[in-house]
Amino acid sequence: MHPSIAIIGSGPAGFYAVEALAKARPDAHLDVFDRLPTPYGLVRSGVAPDHQGTKNVWRVFQRTAHRPSVRFLGNVEMGRDVSLAELRSLYDAVVLAIGAPADRALGIPGEHLRGVVGSGEITGWYNGHPDHAGKAPPLDGAQVAIIGNGNVAVDIARVLGRTPQEMVKTDLPAYASEHIARAPLTDVYMIGRRGPGEASFTPVELRELGEMARTVALVDPAQLPDALVAGDPKEQMLKDKLLGILRGYAQNDPTSKPVRLHILFYAAPLEVLGDGEKVTGLRLARTKVENGRATTTGETFELPVSTVVTAVGYHVRPIEGVAMPTGATAYPNDGGQIADGLWAVGWAKRGPSGVIATNRQDSIDVVERLLKTLPETSRGDARARLDALLAGRGVQVVPFSGWETIEREENTRAVDGAPRVKLTDWRALLDTAAARGTGAEG
Repeated sequence: MHPSIAIIGSGPAGFYAVEALAKARPDAHLDVFDRLPTPYGLVRSGVAPDHQGTKNVWRVFQRTAHRPSVRFLGNVEMGRDVSLAELRSLYDAVVLAIGAPADRALGIPGEHLRGVVGSGEITGWYNGHPDHAGKAPPLDGAQVAIIGNGNVAVDIARVLGRTPQEMVKTDLPAYASEHIARAPLTDVYMIGRRGPGEASFTPVELRELGEMARTVALVDPAQLPDALVAGDPKEQMLKDKLLGILRGYAQNDPTSKPVRLHILFYAAPLEVLGDGEKVTGLRLARTKVENGRATTTGETFELPVSTVVTAVGYHVRPIEGVAMPTGATAYPNDGGQIADGLWAVGWAKRGPSGVIATNRQDSIDVVERLLKTLPETSRGDARARLDALLAGRGVQVVPFSGWETIEREENTRAVDGAPRVKLTDWRALLDTAAARGTGAEG
């Protein structure tokens, strides 16, 4: 019998695992599950709308999805429609590719106030994720703080800092474009606990902050060292580029554009200030870096912001049947193996780190180990039993053909050079998918 493997999650890590499995075992039945009716994970709902080149990796995943051994089962949520225990009883192996979707908390007083928004929530909102489309972040004040010095923080600063005209040829939803255009922004603060040498953004992303029509990037020259020292020549070249870009921003005229983006280093959030309900400011501690760690100096200062966006990392969500510490950034695993027949890839395996391409080799390595553990005799026709189970529970499964119906509708709606106009409502997505795609066949 054909071995059957369930891959939970259809983002980059999941699809790279599927491709590796399909190449190594073309006889295997590979079922790819996603709680959304749409595939591609963070490629669709996490990568910034103005990074369409990065999003184009979906074309690689599309080819994988069309392999005869692969099925896509959208709108099927593990824990709601089918349990992990049931999947493990049906399939010869289960691969968790569900990422680390929960925003990490700051752990400071005041972060419960209205106006504190997690990066996952705001990136989901401006990417048209159906869970977040109706949750516009409060941008009713002139000043916004973004806590974090990684690429996610840079993306958020850039999307907030661009004009509607700059976003015309993207898939930024109209509701987000209009909300950002109405915001009375004058100052955005991107804040890191440590210095420029420890920042995790890339030169490419950092340079884009200097290319915005209405926003000028600024850096305090006193926070820039004479040099950034790296451990190897390649890393040194990147550090030199970063420092060069930051030095350029330190020379910018803060009055040259209507919005100022302040890139702040050596500042750790201590408390979100408020009036009991709404954010009114942010108290921070000045820091210094010792042995790569940020330590406070005893000096504090405040910023009069009305919105605080936290971009300080993510953690995985608990799953019934998988033991894990609270707030873990990945599921406990040994080289991807969580238990017999249960594996993890991508962020679910290693935590929220790396770029999209990082997932490819990571998934390949896990698949090589997984294939060595597959039983010689398959458990049977997992697909037929799974389909019967879902049908009995009234689950509206969206196959890949259903997703392609959604895709055609989104493409048809596009104007002015935009790649698509996303459907952002759950009901609209499911109704559109049902117009032509039915059943679980992909």
